[in-house]
Amino acid sequence: MRGPEALALKTDPTGCLVSIDRELSRRSLLEFVRAGWQVLPKHYSHPFISGWVVEAICEHLEAVSRGEIKRLLINVPPGFSKSMVVNVFWPAWEWGPCGRPSLSYISVSHSSENTMRDNVYGRDLMDSEWYRDRWGHVFGWKSDQNAKGYYENDRGGSRFAGAMRKGITGKRADRVILDDPHDVMKAESLDGLREAQRYFAETLPTRVNDQEGTPFVIIMQRVHERDVSGFVLAKDLGYEHLCVPMEYEPDHPRKSTRFEDPRTEAGELAWPERFSRKSVEGLKKTFRAFGGTYAEAGQLQQRPTPRGGGMFHRSDFKVLQRAPDPKDVLAECRGWDFAATEDEDAAYTASVRMAMLRDGSIVIVHASRAQLEPREMYEFVRSQVELDGPGIPQSMPQDPGSAGKDQKRHVAAELHGFQVKFSTESGSKESRAVLLANQGEAGNLYVLGGQDWNDAFVTEATSFPRGEFKDQVDAASRAYAFLVKKARRGKRQKVAAGPHAVTG
Repeated sequence: MRGPEALALKTDPTGCLVSIDRELSRRSLLEFVRAGWQVLPKHYSHPFISGWVVEAICEHLEAVSRGEIKRLLINVPPGFSKSMVVNVFWPAWEWGPCGRPSLSYISVSHSSENTMRDNVYGRDLMDSEWYRDRWGHVFGWKSDQNAKGYYENDRGGSRFAGAMRKGITGKRADRVILDDPHDVMKAESLDGLREAQRYFAETLPTRVNDQEGTPFVIIMQRVHERDVSGFVLAKDLGYEHLCVPMEYEPDHPRKSTRFEDPRTEAGELAWPERFSRKSVEGLKKTFRAFGGTYAEAGQLQQRPTPRGGGMFHRSDFKVLQRAPDPKDVLAECRGWDFAATEDEDAAYTASVRMAMLRDGSIVIVHASRAQLEPREMYEFVRSQVELDGPGIPQSMPQDPGSAGKDQKRHVAAELHGFQVKFSTESGSKESRAVLLANQGEAGNLYVLGGQDWNDAFVTEATSFPRGEFKDQVDAASRAYAFLVKKARRGKRQKVAAGPHAVTG
């Protein structure tokens, strides 16, 4: 350092360092985090450890501040400092180094303890001597509104911290942060998952100052296929997605949209400086102890289905490049699962056409599904049955009671001239799927490749039974049960006929 800068450092070293801090922090949220982390009380967090994951989170938040990103979804494992960076440092950075103290924030989580904690951390950071020396001139506090859950500055800015499902009436913000919307211990509750989706979709959007301009930031680890992240991704809501699995997977189903994972080797750790191989293996063991491989896959790998799948693995479905030769087919059937509703979040009406070959192989020849109202369901069923022709038996479920009988009459009336077999279900969906899953494990299960239904079917199967939908698997289980029963009947008939009998 030479010239006036060197002279300034000699004559006023403290003032010069303050100026350097101001400039570095203005240019980089990461530098602000790095410097500010040191002034927080030690019991607030672990010592700051840099890594590319923290850098990536900071870069995405900077893009939000510049207006380049309006919707941001961050999926990283627990312990990756996401709440500290997003809920503690980012608002303090925008108020101070960015010179935007008029911004207001709403931050909610499944528990108010989490957001209130971070609200306090953020205020303590901005009350620190380090922060006030550098940005104390930008804003001051309003003494009449300085509580843990809500405080304001004298330039119009505010921070509100609360819990989902609790009122935020009257509060509006320039930034909305949703931090861990699900209680991990209750992630199996479909009602709870649905409630979180509804809160995200129907309540938070009404709490903004600018419907088009207010950014939304979601930060969480995956806990279920139907969690808020799954909802955002399934509905294609236009979120930039930063997704970081603990261990690198070249074929991970979710890739970040504006960030390339720097890892290249399968199994590479995301943050070895903080989470060593030994600690990661310990986390795996802990997650498996309660939630099994689903908890490990969701919270560590950011995909709520185990890599190979649940009851079915992707490797179970071998691919046939062309349909089986008819002379090799022992029997065929299309199995059905009905769900007569047009609710977009309800189950599908699904069907799976399956063939059993003479060598014992099982081939899924076709699959279809649709969310329909009752009138449309009958039209859909007829279209699929006509596609098969009268030679393919149709195995359909019959619900017990008068409603099931009425549905049977309606379906049968639509399908004169076709082979339609009705039977009631017994046991759970899982118990019905076990026998088909066993065939996959044994290497006897195939799908006809190159079809537009392949991905939807295999994705549902590998998510089963924890996935959002089970309809195609249930239809496949029904088809397989029909084929097994028919094959056994054929064997009994051959035995009864005797080795020298002539059968036509």
